[in-house]
Amino acid sequence: MEEQIQHMAEAYKLLADKTRLTIIALLKEQELCVCDITEIIGMSQPNASQHLRKLKSAGLLNEKKKGQWVYYSLNPEAEAFVQCVYEFLPSTKEQIAGLKKDSCGVQEDA
Repeated sequence: MEEQIQHMAEAYKLLADKTRLTIIALLKEQELCVCDITEIIGMSQPNASQHLRKLKSAGLLNEKKKGQWVYYSLNPEAEAFVQCVYEFLPSTKEQIAGLKKDSCGVQEDA
């Protein structure tokens, strides 16, 4: 019992950080690249990557490389006691819709 409570406490500590909770709210809407997350949150890429690393290490996120960019999504196999928090997060659809089309520096072929 003690081990399970400790595990839960550590997961909730991660989510108690405003930036990490915002990242979870963004990823609840859709998979995003690090550059998209940094643009919306307004922080440096190394800082955002630290938060993403902690969330991924806790098993809350999945990552996928596409070329030089890393895309993150919520891990559907995350613990149920963590996933139950997601439904109470506000929508971030407007922030995601406001992303610049080339925020990752991707150039379209002419």
